Amino acid sequence: MSRLTIIANVHARPGQADLVKAELEKLVPLTRAEEGCINYDLHQDNSDPAHFVLYENWESREIWEAHKGGAHLRQYMEATSGKIDEYNFTDLTHID
Repeated sequence: MSRLTIIANVHARPGQADLVKAELEKLVPLTRAEEGCINYDLHQDNSDPAHFVLYENWESREIWEAHKGGAHLRQYMEATSGKIDEYNFTDLTHID
């Protein structure tokens, strides 16, 4: 199995950056505690405070897929419903 890197970009709608940031911050310790999570780091764009980037590394794609179905991620999606302007991610395979 190859390690999987995810770079997720989240753009909050105008006026929603604080709420989205708070909800993303809740995900960090819960996700880091998941089996197979190597790192899960949240960043905020210095020039656009409504833009957040998650840099994630997982032991495998299968583990990441299981993470996406987790309860805390569902709660995040419910809490931020209608508050996100754009969400996209890039998945990359780590090359040794």
